[in-house]
Amino acid sequence: MEILIISGLSGGGKSKAASFLEDIGFYIVDNMPAAMILKFAEFCAGGGGRYARVALVYDVRTADSFSELFSVLEKLKAMQNCVCRMLFLEAAPDTIIKRYKETRRRHPLRESTDSLEEAVAQERTLMEPVKERADLVIDTTRLSTGKLRQELLGIFGGEKEKGGMAVNVASFGFKYGLPLEADLVFDVRFMPNPFYIEDLRHQTGLDKPVADYVFSFPQTQDFLNRLRDLLAFTLPLYAEEGKTGLFIGVGCTGGHHRSVAVAHALAEYIRSLGYQTAEHHRDMERSV
Repeated sequence: MEILIISGLSGGGKSKAASFLEDIGFYIVDNMPAAMILKFAEFCAGGGGRYARVALVYDVRTADSFSELFSVLEKLKAMQNCVCRMLFLEAAPDTIIKRYKETRRRHPLRESTDSLEEAVAQERTLMEPVKERADLVIDTTRLSTGKLRQELLGIFGGEKEKGGMAVNVASFGFKYGLPLEADLVFDVRFMPNPFYIEDLRHQTGLDKPVADYVFSFPQTQDFLNRLRDLLAFTLPLYAEEGKTGLFIGVGCTGGHHRSVAVAHALAEYIRSLGYQTAEHHRDMERSV
């Protein structure tokens, strides 16, 4: 079992970090008092693997005394079959103030101070002992949302979360309309159409005779090679900017033959790059 305590300064990026970690399989609990963490960890340990990765957000709102938190951390690290770490997120005071002004949220210490600047400074002093006990510290001052996501995925993500982005490749027929969720659409209606060959008409692009026919033409091979180069270049950039999912549509006239064959080949290639890849053929089962 893996337990991650997410702490840090208000406005430092804890909520963003929690959402990114949730994307890669962490079970997130926000604002949990230290007194409950150990009990919750014991509950998760008996969950039969259901709660194998847990992230608990702990901040100044729950901090009556950090001594209890530190005691809990020591006990968690001593548990068998449990890896426990604490992540601390911070940012420069002027950055935090700017973020609060942009979101118009109220700093948790604002009521007990005379200004937002004083609240930020007071929290920084208050949370210093927690920062000193953290296993990992990330300064988000100059990190975009995408860069923060990449940083966390680099630390906590496995190979299956390459880039932290899932790719959905779908074939479709233009005569039935574009997929509304598509980010990228590729039109393969320029390819020779198996529909006009009697023996192939009632098969699909997943059938070998149709796929062999579609890929027997140089323009198909050239198109697929160029498309592979394009995606090998762009997919890491989409992931770096923080995109969690990318929908690629491949369309032909009816969505039975050419688009199915190309979408299938494309999905296999993207999967070979290490991305989570789903394949779907929207119109393949419609009558020819």
